[in-house]
Amino acid sequence: MRERLTRVFKAFTYRDFRLLWAGAFTSSVGTWMQAVAQSWLVLTISGKASYLFLAEVLQDSPFLAFSLVGGVLADRMDRRRILLLSQVVQLSSAFLLAGLVYTNRIQVWMILVLSFVVGVAQSFGGPAYQALVPTLVDREDLPNAVALNSIQFNLARVIGPVFAGAAFATLGAAACFGLNGLSFFAVIVALLALRRGAPTGTASGSVLDYLKAGLTAVHADRSLRGLIGLAFIGSLCAFPLLTSLPVFAKDVFLGDVKVLSYLLAVFGLGAVCGAIGTAGFGHVKRRGAVAVVMQMTFGALMIGFALSRTKWVSFVFLFFAGAALMIVFAMFMTLVQTNVDDAMRGRVVSVYSLAFRGGMPLGKIVAAFLVTLMPTPWVLVGNGALLVLVGLTVLLRNNPQGVASL
Repeated sequence: MRERLTRVFKAFTYRDFRLLWAGAFTSSVGTWMQAVAQSWLVLTISGKASYLFLAEVLQDSPFLAFSLVGGVLADRMDRRRILLLSQVVQLSSAFLLAGLVYTNRIQVWMILVLSFVVGVAQSFGGPAYQALVPTLVDREDLPNAVALNSIQFNLARVIGPVFAGAAFATLGAAACFGLNGLSFFAVIVALLALRRGAPTGTASGSVLDYLKAGLTAVHADRSLRGLIGLAFIGSLCAFPLLTSLPVFAKDVFLGDVKVLSYLLAVFGLGAVCGAIGTAGFGHVKRRGAVAVVMQMTFGALMIGFALSRTKWVSFVFLFFAGAALMIVFAMFMTLVQTNVDDAMRGRVVSVYSLAFRGGMPLGKIVAAFLVTLMPTPWVLVGNGALLVLVGLTVLLRNNPQGVASL
């Protein structure tokens, strides 16, 4: 048992990884508190489910424009400085939103604008963070570090909504936004205390040359192209489930923000369990095949959730859906990170992030349109069916150079 636990949490033996993990976890809790409060605020102010999708589209869409440049900068500059600037922008946005809500001046368009600003900051900070984490551990412990990094985000997905439900009910939405602003200081302190993770790239050559080199490296690797394609389809189809949860809480289960927080927490708890399982897999063979199967499993579970009208049954579907989705994306990221040199890491990760995060707003745009034509549950049924179909196609047509053979 002790040996098993040591293997699961091996990356925590590195001081700098522990520091960044703790800081990122604190910030992620705050981010999920804001996400719950913001979703409920948008829905109650506007009364339209389409605005939920629009707010998240505006936050995710900057990745389409800026993440590749963010990856280039992550290979040319000190990744810690990029992250510090990103945290300051997000901190300021959270405090501004808290002030607007507290003074009762908030309007939906203000939330939409600040969502876009946060998205811009994340489009530069995201590649820098993903490229920084592997430099804090030795190469053989990289898969474990990726899995533990997934745990912190999804553990926050469990805790954040629960805190949000309590804070929203007792103190109001402004408290959730203000606490999120404070949480960014934890990341800032951790970044300033790091000893490892010094810049590895140089600024020789133009930004365009750097970008071309990164795109060429991705294009030349067939398996990497396959991973990126599957990540895009996964995020395109999967994340409308989370965006739709306020609709299920309010209209299907006739609940309030507490029901929403429970739905998010159950999904996050499943994701934590999935990430812990991934961390303990060690050097499991054929991660690609496992990831494809789990993506199909997630699609089937999403269909089950969409059709369920019994709360406890929906919780079960959400729990296992969270576990399946986390295994998928943790394994995808591990495969990407372990098959790229550090000097190219920022650019390759930015391409992966472009597919992963870029699929989110596109999927939500499609979902926002479809919910005007049909009930929200049927949109999720269609997305789940597409994931199952794509997975079957990949497994049946795969060859030794493909994703499923990795």
